[in-house]
Amino acid sequence: MNESIKGAFNVLAPGATVPGALAFGLMVSGCVGPFSDDPRLGMNVSGDRLREIESMRLEPTKEPEEDAPAQAAPPPAEIELTLDACRALVLANNLDLAVELLSPTIARQSITEEQARFESMFFASHTLNKTDTPTDTSLSGSQTELQSNDLGVNVPLRTGGNLRVSLPTSRNKTDISFSTLNPSYTADLNVSLSHNLLRNAGTRTNSHGIRIAHYQSQSAQARAKLEVIRVIALTDREYWRLYAARQELEVRKQQHELALAQLDRAKRLLKAGSDAEVEVIRAESGVADGLEAIIVAENTLRDRERTLKRVLNKPGLVMSSPTVLIPTTPPDPVHYDLDPAALVQAAMAGRMELLELELQLAQDASTVDFQRNQKLPLATLDYTYTSNGLGSTYGGAFDVLGNYDFEDQRVAVRIEVPLGNEAAKSRLRRAILTRLQNSATKQQRRATIEQEVLNAVDQLEANWQRILANRQRAILAGRTLAAEQRQFGLGLRTSTDVLDAQARLADAQSAEARSLADYQIAQIDIAFATGTVLGVANIRWEPIEPQLDD
Repeated sequence: MNESIKGAFNVLAPGATVPGALAFGLMVSGCVGPFSDDPRLGMNVSGDRLREIESMRLEPTKEPEEDAPAQAAPPPAEIELTLDACRALVLANNLDLAVELLSPTIARQSITEEQARFESMFFASHTLNKTDTPTDTSLSGSQTELQSNDLGVNVPLRTGGNLRVSLPTSRNKTDISFSTLNPSYTADLNVSLSHNLLRNAGTRTNSHGIRIAHYQSQSAQARAKLEVIRVIALTDREYWRLYAARQELEVRKQQHELALAQLDRAKRLLKAGSDAEVEVIRAESGVADGLEAIIVAENTLRDRERTLKRVLNKPGLVMSSPTVLIPTTPPDPVHYDLDPAALVQAAMAGRMELLELELQLAQDASTVDFQRNQKLPLATLDYTYTSNGLGSTYGGAFDVLGNYDFEDQRVAVRIEVPLGNEAAKSRLRRAILTRLQNSATKQQRRATIEQEVLNAVDQLEANWQRILANRQRAILAGRTLAAEQRQFGLGLRTSTDVLDAQARLADAQSAEARSLADYQIAQIDIAFATGTVLGVANIRWEPIEPQLDD
């Protein structure tokens, strides 16, 4: 092994120690440090758990102890399930849905967050300032006490401006002997407006964030609906796959019973002296082959049951439980004459993937408009109006303020023009290119959906033809087996011929069961390709709204 690889997977011998210099170097390099166990760092996983790889040792089967403690009540041996019951269970308990149905609720919070940018803000402040400064003249005071207060509201405007209304007041006391009002009180009314004229001006530009959050919320709902359809389709598919697996097991058990019957016939003929011992050996080989087929079919059935249990997530029906699931809804092999063009049109209107792309294109259009606005110069209009009041008391100051005899007004215009403005141009070009890319993606998705619908229609028809062919094949295989058994009784056929006929019959019956299940699955695929679920029951989902403590 390469020395560097050996160093990377170094294992210390028992009793070995790390030299002090090396330990100090590790601490300085960050492997070991004074803050390695600091609880402020949050979750801290031990190095052994992250780096050591444990080994697993398989233990041989042990016989159960006679005095073993009593176990909890065992789960039911079997549960009969209809397709409708499976759908109800999956809608109530499926973990994938529990995850996805929270997404619309999360996305809706972004709308509220963006709308909150235009919430008015109340503000208030109080300041006390005392000074005691030596002075060399009596015209200025050495001691002053100033108390100032400010009270008002700040209103963001969706047109791109900000309105601020405030009522500042103050009390000023000084030791100046020439002061007419001591203490003096002021009360002012201040109204200021700052508004963008070009960049960030207009309701459409300033509502861009709200619009994007609204589109994203609808996209989250579209994805949630798609997930509901996907999970229901998955449940239906797994139900019919379980049906096919159970039918396969029944067929293999029947094949094994036929092999046992053939072994009995061969033994009787051997005992009567009408047949050779090799026929018994051949029959025993057929019985062994049947056992293997049963074992494989049982394992496949357990896999299908485990998959359906995981999808259903029914309380008390864990994947490791030995409970047997028995599907009781029989297949309905009815031939359908479908209109592919009408199904394609329905898919274009019903597929949530296309709706999500349309919402993305709407986001892109809003982003292009916003980035085009961001290219404009920054021009701002500021206007301030102040009415001043002064008096020996707060009441006198407010009386003067109410007369509006002393008023100030200020108007200012400020403009900023980037030289080159390449950053804004690049953002606009990127927004336009993104929209073109998503538009091409939509066309690509439409073509893919059309292909999916047409493939599903063809698969449905092919599976119907498979049902007819396999049904006829099973009938003929049954007649062939009966003929081979009669010929064997007359000594004209061997056990191998009979066993081959039994295998062909079992294969034909198994293929018929699979084609029935595949025909049901093909109907599910057509419904999924058009953005619907198979059946007559309407399904309406609602977002999960957990109760949170604000």
